[in-house]
Order: sequence, then structure tokens, then C-alpha cells
Amino acid sequence: MHEGDFPARLLLALKALSISRGRLAAALEVDKSVVSRWLNGQHAPSGQNLVNLTDLVAARRPGFTLLDWEADIDALAIRLGVAPESAAWGPLGQWLPEPVLQEAHTLTGLRGDAYEGFWRTTRPAIGQPGRFVHDPLMIRKAPNGFLTCRSGVEDMRFQGWAFLTQTQLFAVLADARTGIFLFCIFNAVMRNRAEVLDGLTLTIQRVGGGSPVAGACLLERVGLLTGDEAADDATFEASVRADPLAPEGSITPEIAQRLLPDVGPSALAAGGLALLAMPFATSLSRGPRTEDQANPLA
Repeated sequence: MHEGDFPARLLLALKALSISRGRLAAALEVDKSVVSRWLNGQHAPSGQNLVNLTDLVAARRPGFTLLDWEADIDALAIRLGVAPESAAWGPLGQWLPEPVLQEAHTLTGLRGDAYEGFWRTTRPAIGQPGRFVHDPLMIRKAPNGFLTCRSGVEDMRFQGWAFLTQTQLFAVLADARTGIFLFCIFNAVMRNRAEVLDGLTLTIQRVGGGSPVAGACLLERVGLLTGDEAADDATFEASVRADPLAPEGSITPEIAQRLLPDVGPSALAAGGLALLAMPFATSLSRGPRTEDQANPLA
């Protein structure tokens, strides 16, 4: 077993035994910080600690041995008498590390409803330099407890997943017909319902050999979900049919500068940024303004 694989196995054992990190530390007579390092992958238990941990599991799962830690995650789950999270989470459990999924799943349970809804992007138009585009986006929680996201760009329909961390919202989407991917990282909103998000996107141009292109992007909430999935899907599809090109002059100079910043060697020499970035410290991401409280969608 590779040391980096151990956190997922230990999490599975904790679930099977219905035991907290604190109780595990007390039972093994180690500091709680030691268990935390095992779970975050900094270290794996070795020597007597691994023996003691195995004995603890064996007391509740007779016949459990040191060799069981070497089994693949699904076989270990069966040995412990629980279903692996990868099975409950479907394909997501096959391509993301379980500790990452655990964190995202927990945070989505706590804060996912703050991001559900209809959104509108504002981003530089890839094919028309100097112009801006508005794309519709819908974020909705799936039965597996994660956030799904859908977007329409020209004739493409992107679908994928969004993952919450403490300070970011990551999203990975793809268009089934063209196979084009869209990767997004937005600055998150603390505590309040998200109304505005800013971040960066990465995809490819459909012309010029499919060259990778990155850009800044602003997300603004334009509506709330009704809870009727069919009705919400119809609302999203209607928004996709609208002309995405922003009218000339409709983007304020402040937002235009934010979305088309001057970066590179010259900008760096003048005290600016060498690389395209969306600093969290100066983020436009926010919850409702005070004047929005009475009318959330004003």
C-alpha cells in the first residue's frame, strides 16, 4: 500500500467503526494531531501504531489483519462491512481522491444551497477582441450531494460538476458533442448566499487548431431555482437561446478592466501582475448587498 492511499482507508475504517478522530486517538493513546496527520496524508502509522490500529479494528471486525490494509479500497470496504464512498458517489469516486471528495461533499452539504440558482457570466469574447459575452449557467445540487452545473455557449451544451473548498468553487464541464472541456475556478463567498463570483476559466478556441485560452470571468446571480426540475430546465434552455453578445458600452469600464487586465513583463515592471490572476483579497465575490435584502433578485 502506498502511503498516500492510507487516508481513504482510515476514513473507511472510522466510518465502519462509527468512531471519531478524537476517540481513535484516545484508544490508541496518541495525540489527536497524529491522527490528523494520518488523515491528511502527511504520515501513515507505522510500527506499533499500525499494530494497535489493526487490533482495534479486529476487536470489532474479527479476523481483520495487517494484510487487509493492503487490499484495494472496494475490497477493504467489503471487509469492513461498509459501502465505499466511491460507490455511493458514482464516477466521481473514480477520479478524485476520497479526502478531496469528503471535504467537498461536507462543504456542499453546509453551503451548497448558497450557490444553487441561475447565473449569467460576463467574460471577454474569444472570437471578437474587445467585446464581451454573457453565457447562462445553472447550478443545482444532485442526489449524490454534489453540485452539478450546466452552461450554454453558442451551439454547445456544457455539463459537469462544481466542488466547494473553503475559499474557492472549482468546476469542470464538457460538451458531449465536441468533447471540449471548460475548467473554472471562482472565489467563494463566506457565510452568505452567493450573488456575485469572480474567477478564471480555461478552455480552447474552436478555431486556430483548438488553442488553449484562459480568461477572467464574472458570475452574477439572475434567478433562484423553483424546485421543479422540469420547469428549471426549461428556464435554462430559454436563456441559452438569447443572444450572448453583450451590447457595446453595456460593460462598465471598471468591470471591463477587471476582465481584461494588463498582465505580463510590462505590467510587472509597472507594479502590476506578471500572470493572469483573480486575487482573493480583491475579489468581487459577495453575498447580497444591504439594499438587496428586501428584494433578493433586485
